Parts: sequence; C-alpha cells; structure tokens
Amino acid sequence: MYNRRFFQTKLGRAALASVAAMTTFVVLSTQMHATPAFAQAPEHHFVELA
Repeated sequence: MYNRRFFQTKLGRAALASVAAMTTFVVLSTQMHATPAFAQAPEHHFVELA
C-alpha cells in the first residue's frame, strides 16, 4: 500500500503532508521550555482610589 504509486495520489500527498506537519509540531514543541519567570502567575498590585 505504501509504495511510490500511493504517494503520487492525492491521498498519498495528504498523508505525507500530515506526517510532515505532525513531525514539525513535535520538533517545535520539544524546543519550547517555560522558564520559572514565565510559568508563574503575574503579581498585580491594585490601588483603590476613593
């Protein structure tokens, strides 16, 4: 099923594009690391005006 003839069809090209997109997503998502400065909730100081 997965031979050169299959990948020349529209479905085969869509399958290749899907695999390439998933691979790109995995590569990019493994490079992202949240540092503690960005991971913690921001502190907001509120001043009440009378």
